[in-house]
Amino acid sequence: MTERPEPGRRWARRPLRVRLTVLTAGLLCLTLTLGAVALTTVLSAGRVATLDEITTERARTVAALAEQDRVAATLPVGEPGEIAQLLDAQGRVLATSPNASRTLPLVAADELAGRSGAEVTVATTASAYDDEVRMAVLGTQYRGEPATVVVTMPLAEVRGLLRALTVSLVAIVPVLTALLAIAIWIVLGRALRPVEELRGGAERVARHGGGGTLPVPRADDELAALARTLNEMLDALDAAAARQRAFVADAAHELRSPLASLRTSLDVAAAHPDSYTQAELVSELGREVARMQALVEDLLLLSRVGSAPSRPVEVDLRALVDEAVRDARSGAGVVVEGGGLGRGEPAALTRVLRNLVENAVRHADSRVRVFIGDGEVLVEDDGRGVPVADRERVFERFVRLDEAREREAGGAGLGLAIAREVARAQGGDVVIEDSPLGGARVVLTVPA
Repeated sequence: MTERPEPGRRWARRPLRVRLTVLTAGLLCLTLTLGAVALTTVLSAGRVATLDEITTERARTVAALAEQDRVAATLPVGEPGEIAQLLDAQGRVLATSPNASRTLPLVAADELAGRSGAEVTVATTASAYDDEVRMAVLGTQYRGEPATVVVTMPLAEVRGLLRALTVSLVAIVPVLTALLAIAIWIVLGRALRPVEELRGGAERVARHGGGGTLPVPRADDELAALARTLNEMLDALDAAAARQRAFVADAAHELRSPLASLRTSLDVAAAHPDSYTQAELVSELGREVARMQALVEDLLLLSRVGSAPSRPVEVDLRALVDEAVRDARSGAGVVVEGGGLGRGEPAALTRVLRNLVENAVRHADSRVRVFIGDGEVLVEDDGRGVPVADRERVFERFVRLDEAREREAGGAGLGLAIAREVARAQGGDVVIEDSPLGGARVVLTVPA
C-alpha cells in the first residue's frame, strides 16, 4: 500500500512560484475581507450615531415646546422618514408630525414603560410605521400632565446602504484577489527565471563537469553577483580537481619507483640467493622502504594541511630553529643568528623550519646561515641558488630543479611545497630571494 505524503509535505513540494502566489493572494484576500468588515462596521456605527443625534435633538425640541405649551397641531421634522409624536400617559397621540396618523401612536403605551424619563433613551426597535427604527424617548409635561415625546428614524436606508456596500465588496474582493494573483504569478515568473536558468546550468555542470558554466543574468543585481560568485567557485573547484588529479598521478609515479626497486631487489634475491648477503639485502630494501615511508608521510601531511582550524600561540622562533637544525640531516655547517617571537602552532612551524634547513643543507656547498627576527626567519646557503624564473615553480609538488642530486639525497620534491602550504595555513608565507652567500635565501614570515 502506497503511503500518502502528509499535507504539509505535499504543500512543501509545490513549486515556489505556486506557494508564493497562493500565500500572497490569500493574505491579500484576508486583508481585504477584514477591511471590508471594518468598513461596514464603521459606516453602520457612524450612520446610527447620526440618527441618534437627530432623534435626540428632535425629542428635546418637542419636549421644550410641550413644557412651554407651545406645541403646534403639527410637530416639525426635517429628515426623510423622521416621525415625531407627543403621547399622553395612556399612549394617545396629542400631537404628531405630518407624516404620521393622529390616531395611531408610534409604539404602544406598555412598550414605553420604563423608558420615559427626564433623560433621552435611544434604542433600536419596531414601530407602527416601520419594521426597524432608531427611537428616542423623553419624558416631559404638557399642560400640567405627564407626557412622552417619541421620535423615530427608519433604519431601512442604513440597512440598504450596508447591503449594497456588502454586495459590492463581495464582488470586488475576489476580483482584486484574482488580479493580484495574476500579477504576482507574472512577476514571480520573471523574477525566478534567472534562478531556473542557474539551476539548469548547475544541473549541466553536475552531469558534465567544467567550471564557469552557469549563465549570468543580464541585469546587474544580486542574482548576477551570485552567478558570478558560483562561477568563480566552480572554476576554483575545477582547478583544485585538476591539481588533485595531477597530484594523484605524480604520487603514483613517485611511489612506483621505490616499489619497483623493492620488487627488483626481491626478484633478484629470489632468483639468485647467493648474489646478496643478508646485510646487503636488508640495506638495499631499507633504503627504498625509508624513501617510500618519507614520501607517504609527506603526502599524508599535505592532505591534512588546512583540514583543521589553526590554533596559534606565541612561540620562540629561536627555540624552534634550534630544534629544526638538530633534526635536519647534516652535510654542511649551519650557523644560527638572532632571535625573535612569532605566532603559530609550534609543531607545524618546526616542520616548516626543518624542511627549509634540510633543503638549504642539501643544496649548500659548505655554509648555511639562519637569521631570526620577530615574525621572520631567513635560511641562506652558498649553493647555486634558484633562477628567478623557477622561484615559484619550486613550490609546486614533485618539482625538482636538479633531478640527479634530489634523488641521490632521497628528496621527492615535496619539501618546499609542504613548507609553503603549512606556512600559509599558519597565516604566514615562504618565498625565495637571492642570498648574500651566493646561493638562495628562503624567507619564512609568520604573524608576529
